[in-house]
Amino acid sequence: MSLQTDIKAASIDALKNKDEVRLQVLRAITTSITNELVAQKMKPDAELPDDQVIAVIKREYKKRKDAYEQFSTAGRTDLAATERAEMDILEEYLPETMDLDAIREVATKKQAELGITEPSDKGKLMANLMQELKGKADGADVKQVVDELLS
Repeated sequence: MSLQTDIKAASIDALKNKDEVRLQVLRAITTSITNELVAQKMKPDAELPDDQVIAVIKREYKKRKDAYEQFSTAGRTDLAATERAEMDILEEYLPETMDLDAIREVATKKQAELGITEPSDKGKLMANLMQELKGKADGADVKQVVDELLS
């Protein structure tokens, strides 16, 4: 079963269980998927491949994360809690990401493979790592590890 089908089924379950927050998040994902289909000049009821659905979910997650950080900074704990709850629901549909140690291990190997020792080659290392770790690691974490290695 595709991820898009799983999300539709979960929406129906959330509606039956009267889980308003989950239903709201799943409807937002479904809307974003439909928008992506239309943007790709496909029919709105077509199926997106799972990797594209994950990209849509990541965009939705990033929106929630940005809002969460802004609300937390502003001291609006009530709104921050809502965003955090929505982030938790979105995380259920995202693949596991690598931790900093795993990223550091791959980055060290790639650095040695490419022979990068100068901070001026940071962009080259970053580009190679992001290509290799696409979908497996968060870009901010990869940047943090690269900064540590080349500082």
